[in-house]
Amino acid sequence: MKSAVETLSPTRAKLTVEVPFEELKPSLDAAYQQIAKQINVPGFRRGKVPPQVIDRQVGRGAVLNEAINDVLPKAYTEALQENNLTPLAQPEIEVTKLEDNDSLEFTAEVDIKPEITIPAYDGLEASVDDLAVSDEDIDEQVEALRGRFGTLSDVERAAADGDFVVIDLAASQDGEAVEGGEVSDFSYQVGKGGMIDGLDEALTGLSAGESATFTSQLVSGDLVGQDVEIAVTVKQVQEQELPELDDDFAQEASEFDTLAELTDDVRERLTRGKRLEQAAEARDAVLEALLEKVEIPLPETMVTEELNARRQSVEQQLGFAGMTLEKYLEDEGQTQEEFEADLERRVRDAVAAQFLLDEIAEKEEIGVDQNELTQHMVRRAQQSGQDPQEFVNHMLEHNHVPELVSEIRRGKALAVLVETAEVKDASGNPVELKNLLPDGSIGDPEAVEEVEAAEAPEVAEAPEAAEEKTED
Repeated sequence: MKSAVETLSPTRAKLTVEVPFEELKPSLDAAYQQIAKQINVPGFRRGKVPPQVIDRQVGRGAVLNEAINDVLPKAYTEALQENNLTPLAQPEIEVTKLEDNDSLEFTAEVDIKPEITIPAYDGLEASVDDLAVSDEDIDEQVEALRGRFGTLSDVERAAADGDFVVIDLAASQDGEAVEGGEVSDFSYQVGKGGMIDGLDEALTGLSAGESATFTSQLVSGDLVGQDVEIAVTVKQVQEQELPELDDDFAQEASEFDTLAELTDDVRERLTRGKRLEQAAEARDAVLEALLEKVEIPLPETMVTEELNARRQSVEQQLGFAGMTLEKYLEDEGQTQEEFEADLERRVRDAVAAQFLLDEIAEKEEIGVDQNELTQHMVRRAQQSGQDPQEFVNHMLEHNHVPELVSEIRRGKALAVLVETAEVKDASGNPVELKNLLPDGSIGDPEAVEEVEAAEAPEVAEAPEAAEEKTED
């Protein structure tokens, strides 16, 4: 077999493949045998019809088509390997020449992985925001905890901000009740927001037994985005009484003996959370710093497919929240054009990052062992709220293991970048990343390794099954 490659663009190639006819013989023999099992010819047993008779009864062309369909995938794969090409999509194949007992020629156009020259990445410099936990942050957390231990008591006055009310709601449009637009005995905190625009304003000043009507838009149902009339009736007004912030509260609400100890613990937990946020910011900043040093051509087909997938995902998530894309953009003060431009920029950056991290993984000879694959699948299952074993079985059954392996390799490649980078906060202080533990605390290298080893829960047969699937 001979093959030649024509570069149509940095991300697309055209293969021209010539297959000598003798290489079609095994496929031709298999085609004759297959057809012989499918036809009935007087005088011959099924499956024993000679090739000459099949040519007369079915036609030589049908046999050749069967053989070509068998040969093309193998020849195409061999041509890719011969020319060191990595395909990114299904090829467009066209048979350009077929001469019986002579030769077969076909072309295949396909998007390919671009060639990338990786710039030096040792000592990349990046900057992130300072890690800061304010007194306001701590007060907010303590107040939230305090609210959980508060008590409610009925009051004979108008509802005010912060009060809890029990209400009935009824939506109508043009004087007709909206189907599914009624709620009874609903408990709501005035001023909390996040339910129906205008509700807080309507409730403020109403006493038990009083009603008000206001115009708003529903967040779910068939009338999403349309104006409706909302009638709200207050049935009960309750005032929240919060416990005193003292040592007794600390003992009731936590395992600590004093309020000072509780406050210190809140500060530490917030600091760990901020440290994890800072680490995520650092990873993004380091990757962005390297991307700025290299030009990566992107296959437009791949970009378009990813754009469509992300756009659909956004619309689906908004739909679950009972909001249209138009309403979301209006609330965000963003035009459709600005949204599309921002989405495309993020998609292009993400695709470029994948190519770059894949190249670094190859250069660093990064591999993935069974324990890492199992951990990754369990984390993915937890994030999606699925049973780990069911998730593993699904990934194996649908051959998604190579995708998961790629995700892990890219993550490890990014870790290599970050660990060799010089990351400082806005005040010029070095940011500790290498020994950061999953809970946001800083540990010694031995502790980090022990935590990583302990994070691998048992999943029946997952490592061995995953290895077998990968090898297949």
